[in-house]
Amino acid sequence: MQGYVLTRYGGARAMQLREVPKPTAGDGEVLIRVHAAGLNPVDHTVRQGGARPVWHLDLPLVAGSELSGVVEGIGAGATRFAVGDQVYARTDKLKLGAFARYAVVDESFVGRMPRSLEFEDAAGLPLAGLTALQGLRELAITPGDRVFISGGAGGVGTLAIQLAVWMGASVATTASPRGESLVKSLGAETVINYREQKFKDVLSDYDSALVLTRGRDLTDSFDILKQGAKAVSVTSIDPATARDDLGMGRLLTALLWVANTKIRRRSRRRGVSYRSLMMHPSGDDLDVLARLVDGGQLKPVTDRVFPFEQIPDAFAYLEEGHAKGKVIVRL
Repeated sequence: MQGYVLTRYGGARAMQLREVPKPTAGDGEVLIRVHAAGLNPVDHTVRQGGARPVWHLDLPLVAGSELSGVVEGIGAGATRFAVGDQVYARTDKLKLGAFARYAVVDESFVGRMPRSLEFEDAAGLPLAGLTALQGLRELAITPGDRVFISGGAGGVGTLAIQLAVWMGASVATTASPRGESLVKSLGAETVINYREQKFKDVLSDYDSALVLTRGRDLTDSFDILKQGAKAVSVTSIDPATARDDLGMGRLLTALLWVANTKIRRRSRRRGVSYRSLMMHPSGDDLDVLARLVDGGQLKPVTDRVFPFEQIPDAFAYLEEGHAKGKVIVRL
């Protein structure tokens, strides 16, 4: 079968379409015939070696972090699914495997696909949806809260806006003029054109912030929060996350402690707290997302769908940074 294989760390040529063996489901796993797979910024971060201090991959291996498809085989001890079930999943961070005709995934990472979605839209939901749901859960959103979400027109942002509105919050976000109508249609009440204004100069007294963008946006978010409020970032790693969620040793944790000195000082001065989020695969959370989709409270946003044979072009498009919603490949 064909797979898009991460052969080494490096540039675009480090991933190649190759013939690979069809996998076999092991204990507690399911074999999925992949119908579609989502592309994510983390995929090219992994390709470039940016995740090497965190995830030690056994190369070469089939790349890809999320998929939708049909269960074709059941491993020993797996009981949650039956052959023929339509499912979607966030793959294991160390095994990956979504960019191939077949993939093997631990059944605890798999959810039943929303009945109202086609495979292409469902494939773009797991990674971004889990990130948005778990990030907002970390912020403990309550009805009436005012929540700031940076990068609202991206894959995670489009879902986070909808989930925050479902939780009863009012949302402010950043977007380009091209993305403004999209984020407003999803429920954002306030949209800051990041090309013309800094959100910290416009917003104030927010209850929490979900920071999905890089650069100064995390520290700038401290300036718009109330005393005692909290920010969660998905683009940085704080020492507590490194120790508790990633199992990093004392040396790397200590280095992160030093690297985060300015951020810690800024948050203390503003009287706010912050935490990095490392999303974890969860079939139970995917079932929550599926219920929201089928209930009309959540709608995945797909920017473009490419044929699997054009996956290098799909990655080139993703890395341009202009996608509104998710980029998908159809197998």
